[in-house]
Amino acid sequence: MGFTDKKMTCADCNQEFTFSATEQEFYAQKGFTNEPKRCPDCRQARKSSRDGGRSGAGFQRKMYPATCGQCGKETEVPFEPRQDKPVYCSDCYSSIKPRR
Repeated sequence: MGFTDKKMTCADCNQEFTFSATEQEFYAQKGFTNEPKRCPDCRQARKSSRDGGRSGAGFQRKMYPATCGQCGKETEVPFEPRQDKPVYCSDCYSSIKPRR
């Protein structure tokens, strides 16, 4: 099935954009049945607003203070530590967990 570039109008900014043959082929391979309603810039802006901007540069993950359960060093982890589970600094964690 041959695809050709298609001119479309963005539902958000009303600017014309091209739904390329390559994009159409990608959509078909993924089984997507709807064509995009937004231009690439508006799609990215919408995605960023939906995920709280986590996919963009500059996202700061909340870190929690912890004490390493092996060496006692103060560290920070990206989850809230629980009293019933040990937390390790990155050096101790690397030595405990085998590489895959």
